[in-house]
Amino acid sequence: MTRYVALLRGVNVGSGNRIGMADLRRIAAGLGHDDVRTYLQSGNVVFGADERAGPERLAGDIRRALADELDLDVAVMVRSGPELAGLIGGNPYAAGQPEEVKMLVAFLAEPPGAARAAELAVPGGESAEFRFAGTGRDVYLHYPDGYGRSRFSNAYLEKRLAVASTTRNWRTVRALAELTAGD
Repeated sequence: MTRYVALLRGVNVGSGNRIGMADLRRIAAGLGHDDVRTYLQSGNVVFGADERAGPERLAGDIRRALADELDLDVAVMVRSGPELAGLIGGNPYAAGQPEEVKMLVAFLAEPPGAARAAELAVPGGESAEFRFAGTGRDVYLHYPDGYGRSRFSNAYLEKRLAVASTTRNWRTVRALAELTAGD
């Protein structure tokens, strides 16, 4: 049994794509997952599943169940505990950075094409930095001037990379890594 987290894109922000965490836990448990827990109200569900299923299949199953049961069509990205542990250990911006809110991770539905990844650039005049993680499915983000007003947003990444993405701040990534530890 491997611990995973499913990260839902764009839920519970604004008036659209509302989902209760009790419903999210119920759906994940209904798919046969064990020890199902949610973290925050932003669409993070942690669960145990057979590692043979694989992240892509798990994400597809959750996405279909959300559509079937709640008429909600949202992108779902799944990462294993070991993948999150690797992200924690590999963050190039963590050393000496006391402000966790200035570090984020973009979780991509799949690795972008090589040309799109190579062409990705921070908009002119911004201090943001990024680096792809080893798998190519995750992007470390650093915003020395803060994320709130940056044009280098999740929507910008999706448009430039042509891949669905969801972003979590570093505090959330660390918490999810702790919740999925112990595979």
